[in-house]
Amino acid sequence: MIFTPEEVQRIREQSPGMESEGALTEELLNLIYQNRWFKLFVPDDLNGRMTTLPDALRIFRECSRADGSFGWLVTIGAGGGFFASLMKPEVGASLFTGEKAVVAGSGAPTGTAKRVEGGYLVSGRWKYCSGAVHATMFTANCIVEPEGPERGENAEIRSFIFTPDQVRIHRDWNTFGLKGTGSHSMSVADLFVPDRMTFLFTEVHAYGDELIYRYPFIPFAQASFAAVALGIAAHFAEAARDYIRVKERKANVQRKLEEQEALLSRTESAFYSAITRSWDELVLHGSMSEADEKQVSEQCLSAVRSMLTGTFELFSLLGLSAAMEDSPVNRTWRDLQTVCQHSLLLPEE
Repeated sequence: MIFTPEEVQRIREQSPGMESEGALTEELLNLIYQNRWFKLFVPDDLNGRMTTLPDALRIFRECSRADGSFGWLVTIGAGGGFFASLMKPEVGASLFTGEKAVVAGSGAPTGTAKRVEGGYLVSGRWKYCSGAVHATMFTANCIVEPEGPERGENAEIRSFIFTPDQVRIHRDWNTFGLKGTGSHSMSVADLFVPDRMTFLFTEVHAYGDELIYRYPFIPFAQASFAAVALGIAAHFAEAARDYIRVKERKANVQRKLEEQEALLSRTESAFYSAITRSWDELVLHGSMSEADEKQVSEQCLSAVRSMLTGTFELFSLLGLSAAMEDSPVNRTWRDLQTVCQHSLLLPEE
C-alpha cells in the first residue's frame, strides 16, 4: 500500500472537481512530482526512479484505486519514460531531466511528414493525448511520404517530438468516464521538426541495458492498463460495499458483492503471477519468450473481461441511485468501462 486511508480519502475528495474541470488538481500533480511517479521508467541519471515492472504495476493499481483519472495519468505519464531509450541521448537528457517532465501523445499514425533539408514538415491531428494540459513534451506518429519511385509503397512510420508551444490542444475529450484525464486531441500544421527530434521504435540510442526497455512494448502497455482496471475495480467494490450498507440492499446483492470481491482477488493473483514470471525470465535471460509474451497478453485481456463482467452484474442490482453521476459507485463504474475500451484491451478476433 502506498497510501494511508486518510490519503486515499483526500484524493477522492478531489474527484468530483476533477470530473467537472477535466484535469488533475495542482495538489495531486504535486503529489506525483514529489513521488516521481511520472519517472518510474526514466533512468536514474535523468532524475528518474527506475522501477521494475511488477513494482510499478502495483503503484498504478493503488493510484487507480484511489481515483481512476489519477491512476490513469500516473500510468500514461510513467509509460512515456520508455521513449528515453529511443531518443538521442542529448535530446532525452534535455527533455526528461526536469522535475515535472512528462510525455503526452498518441500512438496512432494520423499525421504526415515530408522530408526536407535537416528534418521534416509535419502536419496532423492526434486523438486521446492523456495529460495534454500538463505535458512538458508531446510525441506523435506520422507516415513519412516516400520519395522517388517508391512513393506510395512501404511508407515509414516515424515518431516526432513536439514542445507545448508548438501544438494546438483541442479540448474534445467528452467521454462519460476518466473525465479528469484531459485526454484531448492535439494538432500541428506544416511544422518543421529537426532530425534530432524524431525517433523510431526499432532503434535504441541509449540505456539499452535497462531491463524495462527490453520488455516488449505491447504486453508492457497491456499490463499497465490492466493494472489500472484492477485498481478501479477494487475501488468499485469498496464503493459498492458502502452503497449497499447505506441502502440496506437485499441478501442477493450482498452475495454478488462477495462474489465480485473473490473474483477480483483471484484475478489479481493470476495477473501478478504472470507478470512476475515474465519479469523473472527477462532478468534471467535478457529477453522474453514468445510464449511468455502471449501469456501476459492473454492474462491481461482475461483480467479485464472478468472485471467488466463482474462489475456489470453487480452494478445492475444496485438500483436507480447508482445511476446518478455524482455517486462514487457510478463514477468508478464509468471509469472502468472507459479504460477497458482501449484498443489494446479489446478482445482479439
